[in-house]
Amino acid sequence: MLPLVLYDILSELPGNYWSANPAKPRSVLRVLHANYKELPFVTLWVEYSDISIAMKSIGAKPVKRRNGSDVYTIPVLSDPNTGALITDSLEIVSYLEKTYPEKPIFPNSSEPLIRAFDSAYMSLILPGFKPMLPRTIEILSPASAKFFIRILSLLGETRWEAVTEENVQQQWEDLKKGLDEIDKWYQKSGGKWIMGDTFSFADMVVACRTMWWNTIFDEEQLRELHSWNGGRWASILADVNAECGTDL
Repeated sequence: MLPLVLYDILSELPGNYWSANPAKPRSVLRVLHANYKELPFVTLWVEYSDISIAMKSIGAKPVKRRNGSDVYTIPVLSDPNTGALITDSLEIVSYLEKTYPEKPIFPNSSEPLIRAFDSAYMSLILPGFKPMLPRTIEILSPASAKFFIRILSLLGETRWEAVTEENVQQQWEDLKKGLDEIDKWYQKSGGKWIMGDTFSFADMVVACRTMWWNTIFDEEQLRELHSWNGGRWASILADVNAECGTDL
């Protein structure tokens, strides 16, 4: 069997790993590799500034921005065994679930519910994203950092000069508010996972986002984050790493 190829975003960090969205299918691939010993995969690294050129060159499909225009993104998965080329972490995971079903990560036909979870989770933490943008730039190459800022400005995601200490503090509070709501979901689950005692892709979503925060936050921010909600977010990350055999 030929190795599957996962396209991920290059950084200046040791090991390169930092981006939450590619980490989701990579965690699933680790699980599959443990259960399908013949299912290898490799990671190909792409500079943020080169994503569009690289994805066009392999024939990957763009996704739609909120304004309806096309944008090329990562992660992308290429499966040379089937000819599949899939964009977007959720779509990649859905493909892997259907194609290599021995170890389900959408247990009990839960894919529609987990898709809804992913959307609701993102809507709650998105208001707190702006404090993370300057730190994200610091781990990219100079060319990719410049491109990252320009793209965000074009999309209207942020006015770079508006990232001030005052509004960063407000958005930090917004992040905590969002995580407080998600913590309530976990409290009602009756177990360590969002589905109680059943592990699923939903917990990978939470863990991979925490991995990103661990990568870009400074020591003071991490201490505060890890103190929230009884240390739940660091615990979920550790539990997902143990479950998947990963080191997020």
